[in-house]
Amino acid sequence: MSKVTYLTKEGLDRLHKELEQYRTVERPAITQMIAEARDKGDLSENAEYDAAKEAQGMLEMKIAKLEDVIAKSRIIDESKIGIDKVQILNKVKLKNKTNNAMVEYVIVAESEANIKEGKLSIGTPIAKALLGKKKGESVEVQIPSGTVAFEIIKISR
Repeated sequence: MSKVTYLTKEGLDRLHKELEQYRTVERPAITQMIAEARDKGDLSENAEYDAAKEAQGMLEMKIAKLEDVIAKSRIIDESKIGIDKVQILNKVKLKNKTNNAMVEYVIVAESEANIKEGKLSIGTPIAKALLGKKKGESVEVQIPSGTVAFEIIKISR
């Protein structure tokens, strides 16, 4: 049993599109591959058939997992998110206290994370350390290469 996942409307829409792709494009393609492999004769030594059946099983697992995530997802009401302290969907500007480098992240649900877009998963050590903190506060984050100290410069939406 999986836990509730909080998503933006866009994130949930993206999951629905992915599920639709699996159901309407990939599932029929694998079914076709199985039919073609079956037409080639003896299934006991048919590598194409075995590979297609394995691909089908993997796809069905992906579909089931995605259906479970969607069923247990809740959309976050962005209008109720304040900026007095760091929370999910906040944009947080940080200053690295060691090298004075500035970074900016939006804290998002794990399924919406994309570090290239500056979207940081709420499950990361940095996000966990920031949650509940206010502008001007400092946090220390344990990362594989050691400890990094950040100062919260700005919180916005």
